[in-house]
Amino acid sequence: MKASYKSAGVDLETYEKSMARLPSLMQKTFSSGVIPNSGGFAGLFQLNSEEKKYVDPVLVSGTDGVGTKLKVAGLVGKHDTIGIDLVAMCVNDVICCGAKPLFFLDYVAMGKDDPDLLEQVVTGISSGCEQSGCALIGGETAIMPDIYQKGDYDVAGFCVGVVEKSEILDGSRIRPDDVLLGVSSSGFHSNGYSLIRQIVFELANLKTDQEIEALGETLGDVLLRPTHLYAKLVQGFRNNEDLNNSLSGIAHVTGGGLVENVTRILPNGISINVRENSWLVPPAFSWLQQLGEVDQDEMHRVFNMGIGLVLVVRPEIVVEAMKLVHEFDFDCFEIGTCEAIT
Repeated sequence: MKASYKSAGVDLETYEKSMARLPSLMQKTFSSGVIPNSGGFAGLFQLNSEEKKYVDPVLVSGTDGVGTKLKVAGLVGKHDTIGIDLVAMCVNDVICCGAKPLFFLDYVAMGKDDPDLLEQVVTGISSGCEQSGCALIGGETAIMPDIYQKGDYDVAGFCVGVVEKSEILDGSRIRPDDVLLGVSSSGFHSNGYSLIRQIVFELANLKTDQEIEALGETLGDVLLRPTHLYAKLVQGFRNNEDLNNSLSGIAHVTGGGLVENVTRILPNGISINVRENSWLVPPAFSWLQQLGEVDQDEMHRVFNMGIGLVLVVRPEIVVEAMKLVHEFDFDCFEIGTCEAIT
């Protein structure tokens, strides 16, 4: 038998068909900073465009994936929200520095070319970029037989944003009596899925199409709910001079839970006091905890427990800040304060 790339597991004709579906999904996200480079080897973005002029710009970068939530998508056969998760996991980190997301790139690795699956994933990425005001300017699709089994794939995302050097949020402005405002999550987001899968599939032996009576949804719908994107909310603060001047820190609540992620941005000499029962924990968390008999401390260490983003603000602007959060259709809770370590 003559050897060929196709006989080795890579079908170049199918690959070309997959690639042909992507340009329109990318172009939907383009902003005035994107410089078209069709057929080029890299994406181009002009920092100072008609849209915005920066005086002393600092580029902010972030990269992430979505972990074993991919396994749930495979079981359900639904992949159009995974791309939203991917964008959110990267963008929500970048905005913690106060940056505006500029552009995004993706990496998709598959065991075999699957144009429909790839289109679903990139449709989600495109949607996430649109929701974040971020341009999808490039990516890579790798076909890797023997590394990934048929139907398996992995994704990684890369986001670059920009912030004026004088407006970088690094936590250094946080001081005692600052207030912690918790912004609602959509659910589990993209963290803790190894534990989730152990509980629902191994211990409880549930199926993805099974109706969860306590939640009024199928298991698949609960587990695949896409991660909230907070970029436009943060830009709302940046565009309001009073709120911007009184915003001292932002923390994205992912693996490690609320306390661990907020502690990362605290300056020396400052601690936080998170008030118990100060926000509404979505019922999905309580349901999972009971189903798996998970300790309370473990739940708060692994999951966001309903708070996806924490804004650290001066006490005098709490009411106005919460009002703005609600305008972006997120719930908001006053969950604690910053304190001097004595």
